[in-house]
Amino acid sequence: MRIVFMGSPDFSVPSLDALIGAGHDIACVYTQPPRRAGRGKAEQPTPVHRQAEVLGLEVRHPRTLRDEGEQARFAALDTDLAVVAAYGLILPKPVLDAPRGGCINVHASLLPRWRGAAPIHRAILAGDALTGVTIMRMEEGLDTGPMLLKRETAVGFKTAGELTDELARLGAEALVAWLDRPGPGEAQPDDGVTYASKMDKAEARIDWTQNAEGVERQVRAFAPAPGAWFDVSGERIKLLEAGVGADASGPPGTVLDDCLCVACGMGYIRPLKVQRAGRGPMTPGELLRGFAIPKGTVLP
Repeated sequence: MRIVFMGSPDFSVPSLDALIGAGHDIACVYTQPPRRAGRGKAEQPTPVHRQAEVLGLEVRHPRTLRDEGEQARFAALDTDLAVVAAYGLILPKPVLDAPRGGCINVHASLLPRWRGAAPIHRAILAGDALTGVTIMRMEEGLDTGPMLLKRETAVGFKTAGELTDELARLGAEALVAWLDRPGPGEAQPDDGVTYASKMDKAEARIDWTQNAEGVERQVRAFAPAPGAWFDVSGERIKLLEAGVGADASGPPGTVLDDCLCVACGMGYIRPLKVQRAGRGPMTPGELLRGFAIPKGTVLP
């Protein structure tokens, strides 16, 4: 099958590799433009861009697909199908209609739950027991199209990074499975629709008035990046890994002992891995040897 692939982050790469491995003809790869990053602020191509170059594929990275000229270039590829996996640009109707078989999407949730930009993080924050991937046919609405194939997995105590890697593999497998035996799918039900809005960096600041389970989910939802954090004397400390305790004596934010356990709205958090700005990850004991946070301190 002649396919145009559209994706950008690490999540997308296994789907591209799976299409190649299954023998499909990739006419072109669309991805987000390179962006400045790192200390030198050099332009960095997306993970999909890098992998496409390794595979010897043509890469395009327009800033928009609303331009009629870009839409004509896309249509001229004369493809059977477009496969989209976390591309990052809205596809206007002329693009959706250009491939003979339309466009399908590898979406990292069990639709109709968590339509939108950040389904993995929102599933963790909400305490969902299950999540998964849905191969869906794309329409003009936000993740509203028919569901073609689903695969599910337990959320457990996985971080956003771990769950992203797992769902990327699961999505690639589901994508190839559906392409081997394509079917019409089924319409999404009206019940159970939720929206996964883009994560705001402000949400990474720990709110100690939550119960301890909520704080622990917040830690996992922002791991490995940007990292959930709290403030001590004007310095930001990232909390990368934490356990939960049931009983705490003290108002939310109170440091309970010399191991940096912190009271929450209900229960307490037991940090397991933390990080100061400019330093590597460390245990709470390693942090406290060079950065005093006495018992009884109340964290904002």
